[in-house]
Amino acid sequence: MSRLLELHAFNTAGDAAVAVALAGTLFFQVPDGEARGQVALFLGLTMLPFAIVAPLIGPFLDRFRRGRRWAIGSTMAIRAFCCWALAGAVATDSVWLFPAALGVLVSSKAYGVTRASAVPRVLPENFTLVKANSRISLTGTAGAAISAPLALGFAQFGGQWALRYAFALFVVATILAVLLPARVDSSEGEEQVALSQLGTGSRRGIPTSVVAALRCNAGLRFLSGFLTLFMAFLLRQYPFPGWEDRYTLLLAMVVGAAGLGNTLGMLLASVLKVVRPQVVVMLVLGIDVAVLVLTAVLYSLPMAVAFGLTVGICQSLGKLSLDALIQGDVPESVRTSAFARSETLLQLSWVVGGFLGILVPLQPPRLGLGVAAALLVAWLIWVLRFAATAPRLRPTARPAAATPPVPHGQTDDDTAEQPYDDVDVTRRLPTDPSYRRPGP
Repeated sequence: MSRLLELHAFNTAGDAAVAVALAGTLFFQVPDGEARGQVALFLGLTMLPFAIVAPLIGPFLDRFRRGRRWAIGSTMAIRAFCCWALAGAVATDSVWLFPAALGVLVSSKAYGVTRASAVPRVLPENFTLVKANSRISLTGTAGAAISAPLALGFAQFGGQWALRYAFALFVVATILAVLLPARVDSSEGEEQVALSQLGTGSRRGIPTSVVAALRCNAGLRFLSGFLTLFMAFLLRQYPFPGWEDRYTLLLAMVVGAAGLGNTLGMLLASVLKVVRPQVVVMLVLGIDVAVLVLTAVLYSLPMAVAFGLTVGICQSLGKLSLDALIQGDVPESVRTSAFARSETLLQLSWVVGGFLGILVPLQPPRLGLGVAAALLVAWLIWVLRFAATAPRLRPTARPAAATPPVPHGQTDDDTAEQPYDDVDVTRRLPTDPSYRRPGP
């Protein structure tokens, strides 16, 4: 597990360096009138192909389930190569900027899928998948927080130097990936589950609670992508009065609040450990929608900061709750594949939200925020209706072999009165120390 934590820290550190370099190249170092067109072109030439490729990443990587270490290492090595090529493209204004950026993006998302598949194989004794993912997320946040200032320092000499710094980080990450324990390559007892199965829950015993939680998280991730890009352009071109010469600080306050909220969400999980995850996901989506509507109506600097903070907290709590439900309710034989497919779907949701943030008009701000609010209100209603009307599938995470024998003097009917939902330890949030993997 420690090796995977080190690997993920270098991964997020490299991603932070790439983000700093591209932000300076495409956003901060170009005139106001060109910045939106530059980023729109970048998204069109990178995100659109990614939207087509992303659904294929999971099935493709499933073919390498017996070589996950090399698959993870390959995603790091590809990013290292693309960062080196991207550095040259930035320095010379080459047309290879967009293909290299696409390579970084696709390999980054491929890493997310392969890492998600590898986590169950490196769990320490008495350690849950959800707690592991929480610890991995905290480690990644720390890695990005340390790396971003270093990348900013390198970027003072040119964006290409920040990308060369990212190249070095990904080279180290490649080595760490290859050195992961051999059991990461094991695929014993695993089956595959497709995105369509997660969307309906009609096969392989995927319960309604997991499907509803996944749809809630898709809405949360959509809003995160919208916030990042819409607020970036809005605050640069139309900053709040008195902040005209400090739009970088203004942007850092709003987007930085989302990052802070993400960390706070992990800490709040311990407070909400007595609340069922399927309740948490619905609640955080409702809160996100409510704050978005308020921001659209009462647009101001405090509301924008509160909006960013709320998006970060709700996204973190929603993801941890989804992990808890997958861990507790999805059969172990398909749990790894379901987790990987859900990651792909959530990444696509962020892409769609980012595109909306580029396409909606910036003035008046309430119009763009209102469009996003209307879409998410409709999404929330649809999710609530699905959760209320969909057929209930009994959670099947507990293996059939683990069913205890009927004690002498009891009937099958006596034991049938003990519902699965009474076993609360399979539904708690990851910070609860009593949370244990379901099983005998």
